[in-house]
Amino acid sequence: MPSRRALITGFAAVSILVGLNGCKTTQDQSRELDPAFARTIVTYSSREPRGTIIIDPGSHFLYLVQGDGQAVRYGVGVGSEGFGWSGLATVHSKQEWPDWYPPAEMLQRKPELIQYMAQLQSGLGMKGGPENPLGARALYLWHGNKDTLYRIHGTNEPWTIGHDVSSGCIRLTNDDVVDLYNRTSVGTKVIVLPTATATATQ
Repeated sequence: MPSRRALITGFAAVSILVGLNGCKTTQDQSRELDPAFARTIVTYSSREPRGTIIIDPGSHFLYLVQGDGQAVRYGVGVGSEGFGWSGLATVHSKQEWPDWYPPAEMLQRKPELIQYMAQLQSGLGMKGGPENPLGARALYLWHGNKDTLYRIHGTNEPWTIGHDVSSGCIRLTNDDVVDLYNRTSVGTKVIVLPTATATATQ
């Protein structure tokens, strides 16, 4: 059982990490998910095959195409100004309670992060778990043979769903990302629709 001090230290780390990783809003809001962004089945016309993920950052929704004119709709948090992106990608891999490896550039800019990192299998990072900014599940998006560095992942801050608060990644509530994870296979096509501030991925 973690000590109270360990828990407090962990939550302090999360406050810093999620802010840097785009998983924390700067607005003072209710700590509950806005019901407008609750998961639901909707009418959705698309020529894409069943299983395709279509993300509409402007509306803060992710659609999992079901065919027959329907889709599962999830509320999402998306990239803040300057961090938006659009284009095509593929789910290259999936992880449960993923580890988080901040880029070396981030650690150089924010050396105070290092105290919350540990030497993991793939380098310096934060082990997966409830305090990790990537949440309960992550889908890793690649374009061809290149990692886009963008993820579809969970968050334990549901009040951020429906807002432009991330560094480009697409985040869902932990419950929703688990649901999406279970419905999605490696190789799934992902389409991120353009917005006024999005950066195209060719």
